Amino acid sequence: MSVIVVVGAQWGDEGKGKVIDFLSQQAHMVVRHQGGNNAGHTVVVDDREFKLHLVPSGILYPETRCVIANGVVIDPKVLLTEIAYLRQRGVDVERLRISSKAHVVMPYHTRMDALNEERRGENKIGTTLRGIGPAYMDKAARVGIRVGDLLHPEEFHRRLEVVLEEKNHILSRAYGVEPFSLEEMYREFVGYGQDLAQYVADASLMINEAIDGGERVLFEGAQGTMLDIDHGTYPFVTSSHPSAGGAAIGAGVGPTKINHVYGVAKAYTTRVGDGPFPTELSDSIGSDIRERGHEYGTTTGRPRRVGWLDAVVLRYAVRVNGLAGLALTRLDVLDGLDSLKIATAYESEGGVTQQFPDTDGELRAVQPVYETLPGWKEPIGAIRKREDLPQAARRYLDRIEEVVGVPVVLVSVGRERSNTIPLREMF
Repeated sequence: MSVIVVVGAQWGDEGKGKVIDFLSQQAHMVVRHQGGNNAGHTVVVDDREFKLHLVPSGILYPETRCVIANGVVIDPKVLLTEIAYLRQRGVDVERLRISSKAHVVMPYHTRMDALNEERRGENKIGTTLRGIGPAYMDKAARVGIRVGDLLHPEEFHRRLEVVLEEKNHILSRAYGVEPFSLEEMYREFVGYGQDLAQYVADASLMINEAIDGGERVLFEGAQGTMLDIDHGTYPFVTSSHPSAGGAAIGAGVGPTKINHVYGVAKAYTTRVGDGPFPTELSDSIGSDIRERGHEYGTTTGRPRRVGWLDAVVLRYAVRVNGLAGLALTRLDVLDGLDSLKIATAYESEGGVTQQFPDTDGELRAVQPVYETLPGWKEPIGAIRKREDLPQAARRYLDRIEEVVGVPVVLVSVGRERSNTIPLREMF
């Protein structure tokens, strides 16, 4: 039995899709355990780019079973569009299964998401406006609609009638917008249920049977540790748990069944949306890295904020996830830079600390303490062995291991599946 969890070790967009795709060739099952279509994974195979938002990256391997587990919130229209997109590109999706317990993103969730962000004005959180937060709110409030409900029309109608009465009251009275039609929404989503019925299953049972049968199972999440609703830069976070602990709850497995957790980090740092970002670069170097790295959101197309590598963040990610190692992506984006910086500590009025601040106010007050290393001039995209990397690139990897405290287990030097240098066994 080998069960591993792959998490983002920064603010998301770290290249998890590529790392998970690379590992999926060894996996029997890949499980998406949290988030919604507010995130995306981009995978490049033989110059063909695949943009995935809900379907696990393992779908690109013909023998790998894929599961969207109970911790995910699903917009059925988006999922069906993604399934059609994969079919059109010759990908077999018959191996996909969806948890009947996964919650559904409804039209009133997306409407309220946009209205709430508009109301916040300058204090907006910077959501993707996909309705993810409101869907998780309804889940916690115990008024959510689940995928299994769509397969039972009478029960679904009863539940929707109760929920929609409340939602329409809020929309019309608080926001002055048109209410939704119960019957139109009912017919639309019953139709989605019929289209998805062939994929719906008891996901927890499937996953546990695979693990108990000795299969290699890979858990993938969306976003990153610093967007975790408990452990991220609150309130500029997502509404679920992208940290490793979310895998057990989001998939219905016991934590004792997980063997290893690995974090994915870029060779620099990015984040999308608002919130503090200590190593952010607002100069030409930041703009250059953004363009070289194509740093625009897979789902939204928004330009990502760019900064130097932050070892304080990575040490925090090691702590809250129990990371066994780091998969470092986009090292090639740093080709040609004269020098590189790593933030090894933070400085504030209280002095210098190597620990990540516990509150938003403390984080906003810090300045990064940088260590400068030499860059390299040679392009590294064609390199497939660590020993063939330029000396400065090897030194950069060594220093990351030293200041973060865990080994670098994989290095990505390009967008293609083949642009990968494995350094240690992960499964």
